[in-house]
Parts: sequence; C-alpha cells; structure tokens
Amino acid sequence: MMFYTQLFTSKRGPLAKIWLAAHWERKLTKAQVFECNIETTIEDIISPKMKIGLRTSGHLLLGVVRIYSKKAKYLLADSTDALVKIKFAFRPGNTSCLSCLSTVVTF
Repeated sequence: MMFYTQLFTSKRGPLAKIWLAAHWERKLTKAQVFECNIETTIEDIISPKMKIGLRTSGHLLLGVVRIYSKKAKYLLADSTDALVKIKFAFRPGNTSCLSCLSTVVTF
C-alpha cells in the first residue's frame, strides 16, 4: 500500500493551499484563502481518488479548519467595518449623508 502525498503537497497540487494552511498558516494571503473552496476540498479529503494516510488526512483537515477560521475572521472584520460606516453615516446631526441620499433616491 503506497500513499501519494507528493501529489497534493507539491506547490501546484489540488490540496497544496490546504497543506500550506496546516503547516505555514501565515504564508497564506487573503486572496489564496478566498480561492479555496471548502466543500470540494472536504470531498477530496473524505473520498480521495488515491489512498491518503490517516495522519495526512488529519493534517489536511487541520488546514481546512484554519482556512475556514480565516474566512470567518475576514467576514467578521468586513461586517464590523460596514457597521461602523453605516453608524457613522446615519448618526444624528449628520446632514451630509442625507443630501447624498436625496440625490440618489427620486420619488
């Protein structure tokens, strides 16, 4: 029985970003995190085309969890930023935003 870890641990392999997230989490950029499709990655790990060792699949699942965590952190940061901007735009006494809305919305 042979395990083909070289195929997905290489730089161009289908699970390379997942492997990178498991071992060198800080090397992943925001663009690389959003390129990863969690659903297809999980399907590739659960039902691989070739045999994957238990330890290797554990490392890959750790990478999936780290990527999912980063996606959640980015979503939280973006939504918090949007909330702050909305609160700032619609605070009492701010009339500059109301003039912008009146030009956009026509009745």
